[in-house]
Amino acid sequence: MSGPGRPEGGSVRYPNARILIFAKAPIPGQVKTRLIPTLGPAGAAELARDLLERLVRRLAGARLAPVELWCSPDPGHPLFRDLSESAGVALRTQRGEDLGERLSAAAEDALGRAEAVLLVGADIPELDADYCASALSALADFDAVLGPAEDGGYVLLGLKAPAPELFTDMPWGGERVAAITRGRIASLGLRCSERATLWDLDRPEDLLRYRRIDALGDFRE
Repeated sequence: MSGPGRPEGGSVRYPNARILIFAKAPIPGQVKTRLIPTLGPAGAAELARDLLERLVRRLAGARLAPVELWCSPDPGHPLFRDLSESAGVALRTQRGEDLGERLSAAAEDALGRAEAVLLVGADIPELDADYCASALSALADFDAVLGPAEDGGYVLLGLKAPAPELFTDMPWGGERVAAITRGRIASLGLRCSERATLWDLDRPEDLLRYRRIDALGDFRE
């Protein structure tokens, strides 16, 4: 399901790649649940909305590659519709029982239409166009790109071919996700390039960090 303003063809730097952003609809009580004790349900939902909107506008505005917003539970939320109209992103529905199935299904789907994909989350304040451009450039010489997260997960995974083994039986949310993924990439014989470690916003201490950076105007839109 695509938004009407979706960029195609030569208008982007990497027309044969796709950037897939995974996002939950910012519904109070259903997003950023670990921050609800600090922000309340409405405040946590507003934060999720802010993070997603900033990221979409950063990446779509850079015109690196067509951007697809993979939505949960579906693309019907007004924010998703607005981003499709105003930022020119395609809207697609996440499918699968857990995060691993949803990531794997989206990667396989997009790789049926493109030569490379970047899978990214919606809650990484410092994920910007330069970071994604570096990952896309690396995929010219490597089979995979991994962007580790400070908490032991990852903020970005780039692939040129489906690799369901990277997503099955994974302890999502744990501190060994990046290490396990790194090991599985090696066991598949794939050449992997790693990017700098970034942080995602999930805990109260992350919220303080986000507010400090935001107050200083250090986010690159």
